[in-house]
Amino acid sequence: MATTSADTTSGTQVPADAHSPGTFPPFDGTTYASQILWLAITFGLLYWIMSKVALPRISGILEDRRDRIAGDIAEANRLNEESNAAIAAYEQALAEARTNAHKIAQETRDKLKSDVEARRAATEGELAAKLAEAETRIGDVKRAALENVGEIATGTTSELVEALIGKAPTKTELTKAVDTAMK
Repeated sequence: MATTSADTTSGTQVPADAHSPGTFPPFDGTTYASQILWLAITFGLLYWIMSKVALPRISGILEDRRDRIAGDIAEANRLNEESNAAIAAYEQALAEARTNAHKIAQETRDKLKSDVEARRAATEGELAAKLAEAETRIGDVKRAALENVGEIATGTTSELVEALIGKAPTKTELTKAVDTAMK
């Protein structure tokens, strides 16, 4: 019992075999109502499964991720604040160290300057004492020389006058002439 089915596109008859009903079931108009019923049941069942099982799991996963991301951001902000605080503390310690170093350097310069000033003052005092002593000795030598100069001048003048005039001057005349010349 072979039946034939009509091919709607070419208008020819295609023989049907024993296992095929003749038309494709989804396109069979007699099965539309049952197909729509099963579609509604399947859709409802799928909707119920999605709303009760899958979507809560997905929303839970998304909420966990959101919480984890928020926690990570909060931890990153906390670590950032700690690092900024550590940097600020480091910079403050560095500034204090620089200030201390400048203070120590200034104290050292002041101490060395005062030591140099003290040594210079001591050396100047020693030199002033030696200079005063030398001036005293020079004054003594000068006085002694001037005393001798008077005698030398008197003797030399006496010899010159005697050589020029042929007669030696008196001692009073000679002393008076030498004293006048030395003043």
